[in-house]
Amino acid sequence: MSLRDKLERSIQNQPCTVKTLKAKFGGDRGADRKVMEALDELVHEAVVCQRSGVFFTVRSGRAEKALLCNVVKLGKNFAFVMLDDGTSDIFIPGRFTRGAMPGDQVLVEKFAHPRVEGSDEGEILAILSEKNDLVGTARRIEGRLKFVPDDCPAISMQIQRDCEGGAKDGDKVAVEILQRGTRQEDHRVGVAMRFGSSDEAKRCAKALLYAKDIHTRFPEKVREEAKKFEDMIVSEEDCKGRMDLRALPIFTIDSAETKDIDDAISLTRTSDGGYELGVHIADVSNYVKPGSELNEEAFNRATSVYYADQVVPMLPKSLSNGICSLNEKELRLAFSCLMRLDKDGNLTDYRFVKSVIRSRVKGVYSEINALLAGSADDELKGKYHEVLAQLPAMKELYGHRARLRTERGCIDFESGEVKLILDEDGHCIDVKKRTSGESESMIEEFMLLANQCAAHFARVKQIPFVYRVHEEPNGEKLERLHALLQACGINDHFAKDVPTPKELSAILEGVRGTSFEEIINTGMLRCMSKACYEEKPKGHYGLVLKDYAHFTSPIRRYPDLAIHRIMTDLLSGTDKETMIVRYTDFAASASKQSSEREVIAMQIERKAEDYYKSEYARRHLGECYEGTISGVTQRGIFVELENGVEGFVPASSLTATGTNLTEGIRLTDPVSGKSWSLGDSMMITIVRADVNLGKVDFEVAPENKQ
Repeated sequence: MSLRDKLERSIQNQPCTVKTLKAKFGGDRGADRKVMEALDELVHEAVVCQRSGVFFTVRSGRAEKALLCNVVKLGKNFAFVMLDDGTSDIFIPGRFTRGAMPGDQVLVEKFAHPRVEGSDEGEILAILSEKNDLVGTARRIEGRLKFVPDDCPAISMQIQRDCEGGAKDGDKVAVEILQRGTRQEDHRVGVAMRFGSSDEAKRCAKALLYAKDIHTRFPEKVREEAKKFEDMIVSEEDCKGRMDLRALPIFTIDSAETKDIDDAISLTRTSDGGYELGVHIADVSNYVKPGSELNEEAFNRATSVYYADQVVPMLPKSLSNGICSLNEKELRLAFSCLMRLDKDGNLTDYRFVKSVIRSRVKGVYSEINALLAGSADDELKGKYHEVLAQLPAMKELYGHRARLRTERGCIDFESGEVKLILDEDGHCIDVKKRTSGESESMIEEFMLLANQCAAHFARVKQIPFVYRVHEEPNGEKLERLHALLQACGINDHFAKDVPTPKELSAILEGVRGTSFEEIINTGMLRCMSKACYEEKPKGHYGLVLKDYAHFTSPIRRYPDLAIHRIMTDLLSGTDKETMIVRYTDFAASASKQSSEREVIAMQIERKAEDYYKSEYARRHLGECYEGTISGVTQRGIFVELENGVEGFVPASSLTATGTNLTEGIRLTDPVSGKSWSLGDSMMITIVRADVNLGKVDFEVAPENKQ
């Protein structure tokens, strides 16, 4: 049989890439050339056709049906792929995965007759591009060191003996796939990096950063460029052409540990009983210029990543903690939003100016809260003596703004954030719920107002911009919301198909102080659309605003830096037409990049938090605690402790006679009639804590068992 016939038969049996055909019928330069020549003949004679680098037989008609997809999830006997445009996913049974891994780009053909009517199922025809770098855990299985990927812990791959890289059983590692088989278990890998024991949260967190391509170290060119900002001071020459606000008693309010301070405030009374509120933001765009290495790196990172007590900054410390940070008593360049409000807190006017400021004191939330409450001692009052006179008016203005926010119908979600307490070795020894006082809420409201002004400024001027967009919940999310409300016995009838934020706020207020408060708060949060960045103003559903933007954090968010640059150019006198030409593409690319990187940053922060919570729980194995049922599934229930640590209680721990699931909120033992519902309190025992997976398992405390 000729090579041409062999190629045709092989392609007829299964669509093939050039790589596959060369591996099967080539082997050296001469043989590979003959394969390509035979393929060219087959294509020229219309015997086979090519799509996205994959060869099909013409008469099969499969090329037209092939869909470009990305592998997004892998299990023991299945995979899910997402269409390249992100519109929908397709289920792939295990025998049709062709050994594909998460991150691979593949061609997929849907089945004409899926096993489940109405679902999308298919097979992977070919792997177009491979993602061969993976992160997971080295495990000694049946005497051999194997690799278990984080993305698919149900499978394991052989680590080649000469490529173990010193890895030990239980180590967190990064590997490279050296040889692929037709099944995932047949792949052979080599260790590229060791992170340390998977029993330590800090090691798992480092591996997570590596997996998400988050670099803790800046590239050499960026570091070199950043050096010129070390020990930089603001000169009088730098201040020319700026509004001099040094006479204003400006100050900052942050947590005690904050080092990258990018916002400051000031407040004066106006003669008509109103207020002039100043929000002064670090002028990062003055230092990070278009085309610079610093800007390119900031664009790529798009956001600082925070987890535990660590931060991976968007900008090098010489800027973020140095010349750009609004440090106490130091002269700084700022971008100020000066707002006028009437005596009832309504915004009447605003203007943006490039300014020079000097913060009088580094305020700390807990200390400001004490001052606002009137419980501060003389020593604390002495620290804040230069700005103390502003605090009563700030408190008063915040009260007006909070009332207006409520009247507007803003949804006031509880954050549920926790503070991880680490020892000197970086191990989690305690977990506490974060509490927010009056000063935290006050600063949030003042920043929100400045952000609102920035968005309004851009919309009125009709210039390209990066808006913060939060769309109303979609149909699927609303169905889940209705089911939750019905299950909790709460009226789910709304005036229109999509509930208004005011209607949802009324529900939250109605369950405040009840056993359903936390459940409804969490469930409603999950039903919200994900906020993102877009170049067009589409409004902000949660804040009930026509338009919104992020202006106040340019040290840690690229969208803020981007709009500072755009606004600076307009304020300098650039005409609208030039602005449109100069910034339309920039606004679109900054929006897309920032939205994507924000999602990754949030994934890291949440997963890392799970690692540390599990590490904390492992210190308390066998101990009993009271918790609240936060989730109900057929397999069991989730229970959240008072400090925010959540664990799973299997149904078998609840009763030996089996359970029935009711409407996703209740498990019932049909024999005894005992039930476990969302919001119920129960005593549990911590029985397992897997730091590597970030999972905690509970059992019903002995005294509560049937």
